[in-house]
Amino acid sequence: MRKFFAVLTVLVVVAAGITIYYHRRKHAGAAPTTTTTAAPHYATAPLTGLIDPSGVALTRPALTVKIENTPQALPQWGIDRADVVYEEIVNGGITRLAAIFNSQAPGKVGPVRSVRPTDTQVVWPIGGLFAFSGGAAYAITSIDTVPSLTLVDESSAGDAMYRDPNLFAPHNLFARAPLLFSMFKGAPVPPPALFSYRGSDATPAGTPVTRFVVSFPSIYPVTWTWDTTTGSWDRTLFGQPDITGTGVRESPKNVIVMFINYVNGIGTENSYADLQGSGVADVFTDGREIKGTWSRGASMADIIQYKTASGHTIDLTPGQTWVELLDVGAGLTVTK
Repeated sequence: MRKFFAVLTVLVVVAAGITIYYHRRKHAGAAPTTTTTAAPHYATAPLTGLIDPSGVALTRPALTVKIENTPQALPQWGIDRADVVYEEIVNGGITRLAAIFNSQAPGKVGPVRSVRPTDTQVVWPIGGLFAFSGGAAYAITSIDTVPSLTLVDESSAGDAMYRDPNLFAPHNLFARAPLLFSMFKGAPVPPPALFSYRGSDATPAGTPVTRFVVSFPSIYPVTWTWDTTTGSWDRTLFGQPDITGTGVRESPKNVIVMFINYVNGIGTENSYADLQGSGVADVFTDGREIKGTWSRGASMADIIQYKTASGHTIDLTPGQTWVELLDVGAGLTVTK
């Protein structure tokens, strides 16, 4: 009997010891638990290649606004917040802008002016909305052929456009981008990417340059100067820095000069830039010039491709891009 109680006592002591051991290990000696949190994944704005934390760029279409580019139009409003800007030659040899918005929607854009046949070539691949003041019958007929495009002119815009009483017509019509976006008919489809972008760890190609001059006709040549502080191209027009109505220097990350044929000649009433086929392109990005080509398939719905002389896709810096539609006979002056 004594032997039985002795064994029982040993078992109780051992059990108690085990319980204390595991208790101490659980509350004092156990390894801390490690929690891994995945990095947030944000959408990329299709027309800039920039991260879009709000994701708004994928919830609405492209909005193209025709903007006057004469001395009387200055200062212009909203172009510094456009994703892409096309500069084209219109009748009379002056230039106009087609500013494309998607990731941002400024409350004041303009001065808004009339449609031209070149705009059909520009907006066909992206659709969305096209805002303009009006236009000649032949130009309106042309833009009306673009599929999936909502046209908004001054007569149909309502509160989305207004005249500034402190300025003289026709240089006083402005648009409200948020209201224009709300006028899109149909399900909003984000625009396709128009360019390819370089990763942050990629080595840029090309030859370093400090400035270049795009020789548009008459008083409209544009000078672009590399700004090492901002990593962008400062725009100079009419011999002065191009400053917007909000006091911002127009300075995109990329400038593409496309040498194209203007059908029916430069400055004629029904002239337009022919963006089908192929031609020479000079791409300016990250302080460098990349000489290459542009090409577009048989369909106007095809995206224009930009390639190096060896046939590789030219990658841009994420951010705003200007596309200069320069006549094939004009010059481009580049300073190394």
